[in-house]
Amino acid sequence: MAYARLFAEHLADGESGAFLVWGDPALYDGTLGIVERMRGAGMDLQIEVIPGISAVQALAAAHRIALNRVGESVTVTTGRRVAAGEADGLSNFVVMLDNHAQWKRFASEEALIYWGAYLGTADEVLVAGQVAEVKDEIVRVRRAAQDRHGWIMDTYLIRRPERG
Repeated sequence: MAYARLFAEHLADGESGAFLVWGDPALYDGTLGIVERMRGAGMDLQIEVIPGISAVQALAAAHRIALNRVGESVTVTTGRRVAAGEADGLSNFVVMLDNHAQWKRFASEEALIYWGAYLGTADEVLVAGQVAEVKDEIVRVRRAAQDRHGWIMDTYLIRRPERG
């Protein structure tokens, strides 16, 4: 386990080490699991989680929207689950960890997308509109950002029209 080895090699007795996690370890993050495995391997570690702002919260704030409309729910899911059809009947859903642009599935609907990458940072980029109308812009902006930084972490909300 690489992290355990690094902690053992670089921290003397009484010294502290830390993991800095971008976002919220409560949503799709494996850092707490790594720490638990390190503890299970015999390392005496104390855990303190300092909550941050999740990408989901940052997305809503950046677009100045609520994640759901009055009386509706919102689901947070992954691109893999969207590909499996999990979002097919949902009105509002936030997608994280989608490296295969599953949002394109909704271009034939009147669905809105609120997309963002590097949320809460100086490099933040946002696109919003009907999926069919902004899909090419998202692809272009996403590709340019990924080329510039070497990686991308993006999140989006799909909102379908209200049902009568």
